[in-house]
Amino acid sequence: MKVVDGAVRLVVQAKPRSSKEGVVRAADGTLVVRVRASPVDGEANARLLEVLADALGVRKSEVSIVRGASARHKEVAVAGLDPERARALVDALPGA
Repeated sequence: MKVVDGAVRLVVQAKPRSSKEGVVRAADGTLVVRVRASPVDGEANARLLEVLADALGVRKSEVSIVRGASARHKEVAVAGLDPERARALVDALPGA
């Protein structure tokens, strides 16, 4: 996790076509975001942003993909969330 231009940036791994939706923390600190949507026409990315926003308690409009839109590993920016709060939320997520 890092802060760039006032936004917290997180590394996430997308798991499209999952049976359950949710966010878990991997051992290396990466957030694994499971979504039911298929990676077609940006559906999985849109759902990933919604699921991540819900898990972090921010609006969907405050979460955006800044790198890796077509890859499983992505860098996501979260505006409106201070780094200490972000760290606490990430640490509270269940492990994978």
